[in-house]
Amino acid sequence: MNKSLLNKPRVNLFLQKTRLLKSRRQHILVEAGCDEAGRGCFAGPVFAAAVILPKDFFHPLLNDSKQVPADTRNELRIFIEANAIEYAVAFVSEEEIDHINILRASFKAMHLALDKLKNRPELLLIDGNHFTAYKRTPHQCIIKGDGIYASIAAASILAKTYRDEFMCRLHEEFPHYHWQKNKGYGTPEHRKAIEEFGLCKYHRKSFDILPAQMKIF
Repeated sequence: MNKSLLNKPRVNLFLQKTRLLKSRRQHILVEAGCDEAGRGCFAGPVFAAAVILPKDFFHPLLNDSKQVPADTRNELRIFIEANAIEYAVAFVSEEEIDHINILRASFKAMHLALDKLKNRPELLLIDGNHFTAYKRTPHQCIIKGDGIYASIAAASILAKTYRDEFMCRLHEEFPHYHWQKNKGYGTPEHRKAIEEFGLCKYHRKSFDILPAQMKIF
């Protein structure tokens, strides 16, 4: 880990407030943590990640991605990718979200990430209170699990950072929505841009963001 990061006053304050995560839920089965990013966004895909961590994995700044500053998330991503036994990231497009709904799309993104793993996990730790079973693999849903278990937190970090990068690329095509800053979430700035320019092809039409009579292009 970059030791200079820990010497920054803002990071030190953040570290003091961070609760250390549990390394595992049990010690027999191979666990994979799963989480998604972008479920509540107005635009863009939903991303998900699956992560298998070694038993001795540790990073003092690892936490739920929503609780971690952006620069720290990027540092954590590098550390996770270098030290995980295996990880995978996948996404489901906004078109498919509109077709099957966001809940199913979130589960499908997790399934697609799990499909990419070469080592099949024996237990899935899922952030949240519901999940569609993946093949015959046992799973346990944990509410706010990304703030409890390291593998779920790691999946949260990967899903978030990969999605943020993706939305920054989409921003280049539609800069007036400011996705490089809001990443597709319904911020006042994003809502104002939608009022002015309407919806584009990357917006989730099933979310009923605008009244039907407003122009869509």
